[in-house]
Amino acid sequence: MGEKKQKEKTVAQWKKVVVVGACVLFVVLMIVSGMGSGWISAFSVAKPGDVAVIDYTLYDAGGNPIVTTDQTLFTQLATQGKFVLYSKQIPVTTNQSLARTLFPVPVYSTTSGWAEQFAIFKPEYDAMSSGIVGMKVNEQKRINIPSSMSMTQLWSPELLMRNGVNLSDLNVGDIIPMGVGDNPEEMASNKSSLTYMRIGEVSRKTPEGALVDFGYPSADIRVVKIN
Repeated sequence: MGEKKQKEKTVAQWKKVVVVGACVLFVVLMIVSGMGSGWISAFSVAKPGDVAVIDYTLYDAGGNPIVTTDQTLFTQLATQGKFVLYSKQIPVTTNQSLARTLFPVPVYSTTSGWAEQFAIFKPEYDAMSSGIVGMKVNEQKRINIPSSMSMTQLWSPELLMRNGVNLSDLNVGDIIPMGVGDNPEEMASNKSSLTYMRIGEVSRKTPEGALVDFGYPSADIRVVKIN
């Protein structure tokens, strides 16, 4: 009789374990279902052809942030009175060269709000596009943009005036916002439709004009989402 009761007790305990386990499994499935497919992407890596949403910060030759999606960094620099632009996260097709000469992104500044579009040049976009290959969600790294060294233009006094800048007021090292068009070859001519903002640094000044460096040799990128 005692043995029978012991068996019945053991069976009852196992039933409780099964019921509890089923309840736990149900809760886990409900949580996973509520998360959608996002939890899966946390384990995937960016492959060629994927569209990844990224955070980024572009730096000039002096290591100064020019445009960033980091709101904390933007607020910190703006509070210090330093020029910096704020951008929203952007979609980038992994390991795919940009078909056009620039990639326009809306940017915010403390002086004009969201009134401008910033030009990310093709070499910068391509560097970010190839740089995210193999990166996981939330992974961050710094990439180099070697071709930025060639992004230097001599701006005549007339072209500077078109952008509201007087050559006599410029000094080497000055940071100036300039308008650029879709065709890089027209940047120093009057044919260009000045639509997009670009931040340049005066590297040399002569009576013929100012040599302005528009190249950004490095960028921090972070993968936010992979579609």
